[in-house]
Amino acid sequence: MRTLARKGKSAVVRLYRGYNRRKARTAPPPSTKQVRILLLHANGMGGTIRTVFNLASYLAKEHDVEIVSILKETEEPFFPIDPRVRFRFLDDRLNPSPDPLRAILSKLPSRLIPKEESAYHRFNLWTDLKLTRYIRSLDTGVLMATRPGLNLAMAQLALPSVITVGQEHVALRTQPEPMQELIKWRYRRLDALVTLTKADLRDYRETLPKKPKKLARIPNAVPPMSGGVAKLDAKVAIAVGRMTRIKGFHRLITAWETVAAQHPDWKLRIFGAGPQEENLAQQIAEAGLQDKVELPGPTSDVGAELEKASIYVLSSRHEGFPMTILEAMAKGLSIVSFNSPHGPKEMIKNEVDGLLVKPRTNANLAASIIRVIEDEQLRRALAAGALETARSYDVDVIGQKWDALLAELLARRDGTYVRPQPAQTPAVEVPAPRPPSGDGPSGEVTPPSP
Repeated sequence: MRTLARKGKSAVVRLYRGYNRRKARTAPPPSTKQVRILLLHANGMGGTIRTVFNLASYLAKEHDVEIVSILKETEEPFFPIDPRVRFRFLDDRLNPSPDPLRAILSKLPSRLIPKEESAYHRFNLWTDLKLTRYIRSLDTGVLMATRPGLNLAMAQLALPSVITVGQEHVALRTQPEPMQELIKWRYRRLDALVTLTKADLRDYRETLPKKPKKLARIPNAVPPMSGGVAKLDAKVAIAVGRMTRIKGFHRLITAWETVAAQHPDWKLRIFGAGPQEENLAQQIAEAGLQDKVELPGPTSDVGAELEKASIYVLSSRHEGFPMTILEAMAKGLSIVSFNSPHGPKEMIKNEVDGLLVKPRTNANLAASIIRVIEDEQLRRALAAGALETARSYDVDVIGQKWDALLAELLARRDGTYVRPQPAQTPAVEVPAPRPPSGDGPSGEVTPPSP
């Protein structure tokens, strides 16, 4: 039976690949004019959504851009959107279609998305069907995906005539082992894989036995924000993020007990929402910090809130490439962050544009915050360094990297790509040795006449 099953599976794979080849022969020529970006839920809030909106807005200057959201669970987007960018929702859970097939399939677990994908519970057989139909409907243009489960589905389903780009917003080494195994074998089918950090790029280069045509590192860009630069005179520290254990806000609150004891006139504001919100509120109450630590909820205007603060604190256990650090830098805040090996370590130059703290050490985090509070000269120096660093993440600077990547991927497809030649070391002319005085032929010294 197993032999028959294997043969049957092989036959299906051969038929599928043959169908793809036939479709590719009749497909339009390769193009980057149309760019489609797959997101889990475009109307939600989070760093990935914000960065995708930012990228889509930049690309919309020269491309036809559509954000394709798997889910629609809120009526309006949390973040402002560029009117040039179109939106499509595959599974509208606010106004579900009366299709009886949907009623059945939406109750069954996904078979397309791996169980180890962190958002697996958001998918089902109905989203599998809608996503598969959408990906298979494309025969040209660029398709990007923005999380491992969607990258894997895209690699498996996209027609060969479509240029596929996988984005990774979390570090490879934080993925469960079964996900890493699938990544090793499926990502080779992508035209490009883009990481946010050099460390993650290095991990993929070392881990993937067969690589996509292009491995690249393109960091996030600073998004446009309202208001101006922080004045650094507010006795306020701020943190922003989804309230999950990985963000380490419980450690930050513990550290703030020490900060509040020495500087009771300073406040900590943690913006965001999530499953840990109630636990954090209880922790604040039990520590007697109700007047020292605030949980104002999520904000769609991060820039305005950063402008009202003087210090930004990042307490995450690990991060990919935290947008909030970039935003805080662009607002000229002093930054104190745990030294996560990927994002923060690459983004922050210790003692230049922020302070890096040994991870998961509450006492060290408190000590660094207190140091910035007490040393105004240091606070302003770090803020000035942060502003300078933020300039290298300007939207146009990062956008040009995407322009170059898309141009290269198109050139690889249409046969015009020319591999860059390694720089040649200029040859240095070595002068011929000068013959000694009285030389004869062949440089031999002629003996003197008798």
